[in-house]
Amino acid sequence: MHMQNIPFGITDWSGIDQTEHPGETGVALWRTQQFGEIRVRLVEYSAGYLADHWCKKGHILLCLDGELHTELDDGRVFTLKPGMSYQVADNAEPHRSSTVDGALLFIVD
Repeated sequence: MHMQNIPFGITDWSGIDQTEHPGETGVALWRTQQFGEIRVRLVEYSAGYLADHWCKKGHILLCLDGELHTELDDGRVFTLKPGMSYQVADNAEPHRSSTVDGALLFIVD
């Protein structure tokens, strides 16, 4: 990731429209900003959310609220709680997310 040509700015996430992305179960609500090639999102997963795909995109993800379970395609499962993050490169380890009670995430990819 190379950050260039991004002037200083402030984002009021409450003013960004949400887009709805259904999972296999539950829904993800995204508030998205694009800065050149860098996508930044505030994502809220509903209770009972399970991703409908194995993601190969690289991310830096910070759990702000709730609890997020991330499963890798090799069977390992990791749990994030508020204040915890993970990072994964593009095409490194396919992963998918789920949550029992919901989660709020800040994601850069």
